[in-house]
Amino acid sequence: MAVLKLSTPGVYVQEISTLPPSVAEVETAIPAFIGYTEKADRFAAGDLKKMANKIYNFSEFVQFYGGAPIEADDSIAIAVKDHGSNNYDVTFTYDATRRSKYNLYHSVKHFYANGGGTCFIVAVDTYTGGGGSVKKDDLLAGLAVVNDIDEVTLLCIPETPSTGSTAAYGEVVKAMIKQAADLKDRFALIDPYQVTLESPAFPSGAIDADVLIMRDATSTVTENRYAAAYYPNLITSYEFNYAFDTLKVDAYSFDVGVTDQALTGLLLNDVKIGAGSILYTKVKNELAKQYVVLPPSPAMAGIYSYVDSNKGVWKAPANESVSAVVGPNVSISNREQESLNIDAVSGKSINVIRTFPGYGTLVWGARTLNGNDNEWRYISVRRFFNMVEESVKKSSQWGVFEPNTMGTWVKIQAMIENFLFLKWRDGALAGVKPEQAFFVNVGLGTTMTSLDILEGRMNVEIGMAVARPAEFIVLKFSQLMQQS
Repeated sequence: MAVLKLSTPGVYVQEISTLPPSVAEVETAIPAFIGYTEKADRFAAGDLKKMANKIYNFSEFVQFYGGAPIEADDSIAIAVKDHGSNNYDVTFTYDATRRSKYNLYHSVKHFYANGGGTCFIVAVDTYTGGGGSVKKDDLLAGLAVVNDIDEVTLLCIPETPSTGSTAAYGEVVKAMIKQAADLKDRFALIDPYQVTLESPAFPSGAIDADVLIMRDATSTVTENRYAAAYYPNLITSYEFNYAFDTLKVDAYSFDVGVTDQALTGLLLNDVKIGAGSILYTKVKNELAKQYVVLPPSPAMAGIYSYVDSNKGVWKAPANESVSAVVGPNVSISNREQESLNIDAVSGKSINVIRTFPGYGTLVWGARTLNGNDNEWRYISVRRFFNMVEESVKKSSQWGVFEPNTMGTWVKIQAMIENFLFLKWRDGALAGVKPEQAFFVNVGLGTTMTSLDILEGRMNVEIGMAVARPAEFIVLKFSQLMQQS
């Protein structure tokens, strides 16, 4: 309370503040996307390169960072079988080693397709500047840029699997988790280094080997609570960006009795094929069915944003549908997921994305990488604590250098209790009554000693019973004896 200086006779007005300040809830799902783009221009060429730039929609991304990389012509081989009467079979053979390693354009697009909103983009280089390869040092430099961006709450580097080696992949993953653990205000989303597809040699893929690389790349138990890993990759509904008219027919064959048109080696815009022809249209339609495969972190960042906005950060981002996908590129059964969800050896849980008949593609896991820890097992618990800690920290700034006395303690306690009461009322905290859901303690003899007061420390203790997801629902049935 301000002290009035009374020196002249008269009537004085003094306004007395009786209401405590309030806690403003911080944003919880603002990811930072780090990677390569076609350009990085706002006012001048390249002025956004290696800068953290906030955008609000995909149109802004295209405006500042351009489009998808153009795939190399030699990354695809086109074979045509002519059955006569303008009846063609078209098949494609891909060389994955010649495909573009840059996926940030499609990743940001997938983020917005799954409910994403505000995000930060860090363009570490352009497609041409990158020379066609993803460099570990570039990604680490981009990660360092967002270290000082306080608004960022999610870390997403979808080009990490393309760094070229498990060692480089592991270095980037560990750096992501370390930043999240050090700052304690963000959460890292980890993608698989590789996903071995089903084949005669691997009828069910090679899930154990793929997951082992992910687990080996992650950090210690304490740091892993700030990260979650997802498996496998997703077949999206996005098309590859080919310069269509520069593609050529690599192999042409025909049935007996069909005249050889000698189309092998001709460009698709050649006069013998020509835009608008039946063969040209057939090739273009078939090529449109070849879909881009993306790591899961961009879609998950969008789902985190959607769940936080519509249900609350305390709701687990699981049992949610993934949009703009055909499905995961490897099918995983209940039995195969057992060792991923609960790892008895390292405790590093891997969340799975699966397809269920009648439901589509769903996120089927809600654990952090610290999956055997009773405190920090669930993503929703960790991220809710992140939100409360950051919100209370920012809203308590006014108390620095205030008198360390009862008046300040009461204001601090009331401010935090009011905030937690609202969270309890929204369903974030478990308990029939508020006192069963949370507590806030501050004061001399409670959280502080006389020495604390002398040394200028104000200790506030906050406890919360955060609502946890019902991960396993067990229905128990039994027979009753006939009563009549």
